[in-house]
Amino acid sequence: MPDRRPHRVAVLALDGAIPFELGIPQRIFGRARDSLHKPLYEIVTCSVREPGPVRTDADFAILVENGPKVLATADTVVIPASYELGPVFDEGRLTDELRAALARLRPGTRMVSICTGSYVLAAAGVLDERPATTHWSSAAHFQRLFPRVKVDADVLFIDDGDVLTSAGVAAGIDLCLHIVRRDHGTAVANDVARRTVVPPYRDGGQAQYIQRPVPEPQLATTATARDWALARLHEPIQLRDMAEQESMSVRTFTRRFREEAGISPGQWLVLQRVERARQLLESTDLSVDQVARDAGFGTAQSMRQHLQSALGVPPTVYRRTFRAGAGSGR
Repeated sequence: MPDRRPHRVAVLALDGAIPFELGIPQRIFGRARDSLHKPLYEIVTCSVREPGPVRTDADFAILVENGPKVLATADTVVIPASYELGPVFDEGRLTDELRAALARLRPGTRMVSICTGSYVLAAAGVLDERPATTHWSSAAHFQRLFPRVKVDADVLFIDDGDVLTSAGVAAGIDLCLHIVRRDHGTAVANDVARRTVVPPYRDGGQAQYIQRPVPEPQLATTATARDWALARLHEPIQLRDMAEQESMSVRTFTRRFREEAGISPGQWLVLQRVERARQLLESTDLSVDQVARDAGFGTAQSMRQHLQSALGVPPTVYRRTFRAGAGSGR
């Protein structure tokens, strides 16, 4: 009986491609082997034009030896990010070249995007009424441009069956490992992860990597109360205490505060304490219990709940991810 053909993955290289992301599918799928050490995937890179050079966002171009005809033979198509999406990014519209290239796909072809490659899928209508993600910094623009897509900016990737999307840059590794795990099981995916020297699975989502500064009010009628509270985050703070700093009733203060900050005083306090906890976890060796007290959460359990809700990971995982020198580089 002849050997089964490896699953063919076509990687679409667009002008303005980011070399790191363009190489992720080859690195991950190309390391997947069966028990006889035979490749489980065949990876082919192609362009939307005839074979030839494709510009990248680096100081070099790449020579792509396959044109769009390859797409008609693909079982999975991966679209990495590009910085030259033109009308796709500006208007949510495919170029004629992209439209013609994607028209070659066979029904049932699995579609995968890495980072802002999701714009191509959305412009093609593939993501309409489906959940999807993209780089967190583009998520708001992506949602405005494609209102029919159900955007989730907090996750590393989304698996919606035959369509999968990842967040920015290294999240493409997470997604490709997930696909290997889905196709061939945990043992194969773990082996690929070891060979690539990356974790087989990362806790949390994009939220832990996003800096979310608390909105600065446009007016300043509650500025004194905010400054007073920031100096006492480690202490219990009541709403009436903040209102007294402005000589206002609690009701008036709450209304003014919401008008200025866009959120309630309570929400603002939690966000400030989360940010304080993040700073302490990243920059100090304080215990989790001490960080919780200094940030004003009182107990480690309370801080865990708030960080899990806001960042998607508990304090220990956040510190392990961001604490400089927390692990050996050897």
